[in-house]
Amino acid sequence: MAHYSNEELLRGIQRNNNIVLRYIYKSYYHKINTFVNHNSGDEADANDIFQEAVIIIYRKLKNNSLQLENCTFETYLYSVCKYLWLKQLEKRKNTIVQVKDISYFSESIFDEDLEDVVRKNERYKLFQDHYQKLGKDCQKILQLFFDKVPIKQIAEIMGLVSESYAKKRKHQCKEYLVRSIKQDTEYKNIIENG
Repeated sequence: MAHYSNEELLRGIQRNNNIVLRYIYKSYYHKINTFVNHNSGDEADANDIFQEAVIIIYRKLKNNSLQLENCTFETYLYSVCKYLWLKQLEKRKNTIVQVKDISYFSESIFDEDLEDVVRKNERYKLFQDHYQKLGKDCQKILQLFFDKVPIKQIAEIMGLVSESYAKKRKHQCKEYLVRSIKQDTEYKNIIENG
């Protein structure tokens, strides 16, 4: 199996390179799975945490806020996964006296904006979950709105009778989405935790 440098791994994530992503999974997933399983989780939890960590790394790369000067990619990935899993355990209200850290890494990586990126990722996932539950028309209207398509053009694309009716539908869809999100217990957790 090929070996990649930190830069090659990061570039592969940034470019969504399937070969590099498979390499990352094959090389590092086992350690994350073992850590999660030894700390009140299962394989599905480990898979979710691993995928979320890769997404967070991708987002940090897009924002040019990821620098691996003092550690390897593997150490950073493990630190992100560990952070995410501890946060998940906190949400579940599990009380673990001591986390069993099975890693080969004695150091913990401190990344000051990791918490902010994780919080944004949680909000995005919550939005996406509720957006996917909308009807197809509402999804399309809101997507056009998010893409800054003028309301007149939205009315034409959607085959709506007038511009004012398109505004009304957009408002109804948006209100329904907001109400749905605010009723979710995850929303309350996000608000309480900042």
